Formats: sequence, C-alpha cells, structure tokens
Amino acid sequence: MSAERVSTAVDALLQVVDLERHFDGLKAVDGVSFTVAPHEVVSIIGPNGSGKTTTLNLVTGTIPANGGTIILDGRDIGHADTARIAEDGIGRTFQNGRVFATLSVADNIEVGIHSTLIASRPFRRLSHVFLLRWIPLLAELFIAIVGTPASRRERKAIEKTIEEEIQRFQARLGTRRNDPAYTLSYANRRRTEIARALALKPKLLVLDEPTAGMNQSETAEVLEQLLELKASGQAILLVEHKLDLVMTVSDRIIVMDGGRIIAQGRPEEVRSDPAVIEAYLGRRRGLGGEVLA
Repeated sequence: MSAERVSTAVDALLQVVDLERHFDGLKAVDGVSFTVAPHEVVSIIGPNGSGKTTTLNLVTGTIPANGGTIILDGRDIGHADTARIAEDGIGRTFQNGRVFATLSVADNIEVGIHSTLIASRPFRRLSHVFLLRWIPLLAELFIAIVGTPASRRERKAIEKTIEEEIQRFQARLGTRRNDPAYTLSYANRRRTEIARALALKPKLLVLDEPTAGMNQSETAEVLEQLLELKASGQAILLVEHKLDLVMTVSDRIIVMDGGRIIAQGRPEEVRSDPAVIEAYLGRRRGLGGEVLA
C-alpha cells in the first residue's frame, strides 16, 4: 500500500489534490491528495497533530489553503467561503462541538437548512457580492413579514425536515425538541450538531470526531446511525480517534502523520500496515492491540 499522490477520478464526488497549509512556516498539511466517491465512507486517522482536522477545515472552507485544489462534484471550491460551500453541498460538524446555546434543538437544526432555502431567500446569490448584500437582506425581511405562497410551502418543508432529523435521534432528542441547547448533555449537543449538518441533505457529510466525549454505549448508538447513513448512500468524510468505529464504518481509511498521508486503503489493509502501526503504537502492537512478531 502506497502513500503516493492519488490521481483525480472523473467519478469522484470530492477530489483533493496537493493540498497545503502552513502556519508560521510549519507545514500542517503537506501535499495531501485523496478522493471520496459518491456513497463512500472515507475516514482520516492519525496521531494528534497529524493534520486531520486542518484537512477538514481546508475542505470545508473554514481556513484557506496555501496551495492545492479542492473539487466538489466537478466544481472548484478551493477559494469559496463556508456559506457557498454549504450551498454547494457540504455539511459538517466540528471537533469541539458547535451549537447555538440559547436556541432550541429544533431551531439549531433549522439553521442547517438555511443555505438550501429558495423561496425565503430570493436573490441569495447576491449575498456573496459585498456591495449588493443589502438586496437579499431586505428581500428576506419582506418575505418573513409578509410571506408568499411559495415561502409558506417552504416553511412546511422546513418543519418536515426538522421532524425527520429529530426522529433520527428520537430516543435522545425527541422530548427535547424545544429545549435550549445549553440545557443538553454534551452527547446530545453533539447529536444536535449532527442533525443540523444532515438537515442540509448534503452531498458530502464531514464529521470531525462525532463521538468525542461519549461513553461506550453512546458511541455504539452513533456507530449504528453512521451505518444507517452509509446504507442509505450518504457520502461521509470522517475524522475519528475510536478505531473500532472507524474500522467498522469505513470503506477506505487515510492515515496522516506530520501533515502527510503515510498510508491509505481498505480497513484490513491499514490495520496491518507497518507505517501505520509505528505511527500509532510503536513497532510492537497492531491497531487491534495484537502483539506483532
């Protein structure tokens, strides 16, 4: 298994080529190339500080790249802002969990739908033009106050989507629909964040350590939900430290160390790759904990 540059594929949903990001001369991401196909689950693993989250931040526009190309569904998004990237079809969660503390669970989920709205956001493309941003703002205000038949139909669709996402986490969020996010447990805030990302109905779902801070049973619930998403055909780019989850849900695994890809392949290939074993645990143990000869 080689860590050489991955050539772009014409049928890839996401293509990342020679991605770079420097911080004060330190190469946090150094020439990273990979693809995610439609309906594929790709996980990025590696030791702390290996560049995993920085790679996700570059793909989602949270920080700009110093070099490289990012193509989503045939469209170059390398210089797009986060709002445009969300409109183009990437939904994400964050490593440290980000919800709006004073908004209810339902309202947090609704935030994720905003970039998909059409009737309620006329002239939305003008929001990316600095001198013309006031036009869509006034139009949205008018529609919010007065309403149109189309915006009322869209409102019903919004409520349906919110209900679908709460149902996805019914056991945990079903009775908390109207509770402000600050009253939720850490695990339920993470679930709310995942529901918000899914409300976008993204082409690509980007998850940064979705089970961080969760206990074993809570992690098992998230794994089951990820497997359901995989079965439904949702493309996922995942960063996660819990290797049992990664090995179970992933179609392919990318391993990073020192800002570079050191290995990639199917879970069974990565599990036994000597470079991966050394990066994680030294030379004597494999990723499953087995002692190596």
